[in-house]
Amino acid sequence: MHDRLTGVPASAAVLDEMETLIANGQDNEAAQLAMQNPAFYNVTLKHWITPWTNESFDVFAPLNDYTATVIGVIRDDVDFRQILSGDLIYVGDDSLGLPAYSNSSNSHYQAMEDTHTDLKANLVRAQQSSVTGLPTEATAGVLTSRAAAKSFFKDGTNRAMFRFTLINHLCTDMEGVADITRPPDRVRQDVSRSPGGDSRLFHNSCVGCHSGMDPMAQAFAYYNYAYDTEADPDGLNGQLSYHRDGQTDPETGLRVQAKYWINSNNFVHGYITTSDAWENYWRSGPNQNLGWSDSLPGQGEGAKSMGQELANSARFARCQVSKVFEEVCLRKPQDAQDRNQIDFITDQFTANGYRMKQVFADTASYCKGE
Repeated sequence: MHDRLTGVPASAAVLDEMETLIANGQDNEAAQLAMQNPAFYNVTLKHWITPWTNESFDVFAPLNDYTATVIGVIRDDVDFRQILSGDLIYVGDDSLGLPAYSNSSNSHYQAMEDTHTDLKANLVRAQQSSVTGLPTEATAGVLTSRAAAKSFFKDGTNRAMFRFTLINHLCTDMEGVADITRPPDRVRQDVSRSPGGDSRLFHNSCVGCHSGMDPMAQAFAYYNYAYDTEADPDGLNGQLSYHRDGQTDPETGLRVQAKYWINSNNFVHGYITTSDAWENYWRSGPNQNLGWSDSLPGQGEGAKSMGQELANSARFARCQVSKVFEEVCLRKPQDAQDRNQIDFITDQFTANGYRMKQVFADTASYCKGE
């Protein structure tokens, strides 16, 4: 159990204490004891979270604000839904003498990595709006972290941010939610209605993803990743850009970023984005099975409310538990017993404040001895 949770062997004293606890039927207490080891944060959680922060799912990418924030949320038993909507960020303690947090550099987190900083002891929660200068209403947890912006807002159309959020936090790629029965009225102009000269391809394939994705990804219409394309083509020194109220894009004349209007000649009669108002078309049709919350309206403005829509779905909760199962049990669920256990842990997760550490403890208890 200790090795699965921390990736390192237990000391003799901790091993003895854990054996006693397990012998007395106190599996949860034994798991919680194991998770007091800093390696749970520096090794297990870092390696578990880091692939979510980049398009190549690279587990060895440097520590960044996305990874550090999720680690902090888990350490502090913060409601895990906050990672997609909260005005929060985790930074290194001032006493470490690190380079200050920078909107245009990862040096703060790179220094923590280089010095093997104990993340359990030295991560500090802060308001993202205070640290980065984003308006509070524009913050959306890790979706508005610098690392996420660099990976998913850089170039492109901002659809990547939506797609990779689905992959990482709802455990499905676009193919898994494709639905050609949704109306295509919010599909942007850059999507050809006759790819290769064949309109059937759009109606039977393209629309399946775009009809649901485009009205949701509109939540990111005011965001971009700004960088010097000539001097810094990889965007290493770039930063999240956001059009505040009163700011306009020179190409659109609106707060909407120019990337939302690119390739408009592909289909001039397509949807023209004029705001960050989003709507979830998947509340009808087969994707109702993602379990959208009845307490939310299914539409809104901006990334924060859209992040809440995703994080309050039943699929979000089950996805987190499924990912922990694979991390701790070192395998995918194989039979009805495994799937029933995931159901049970998911129910406990949602009923008890979305505390991710408890998910790790419950899963480690289930898989112990394998």
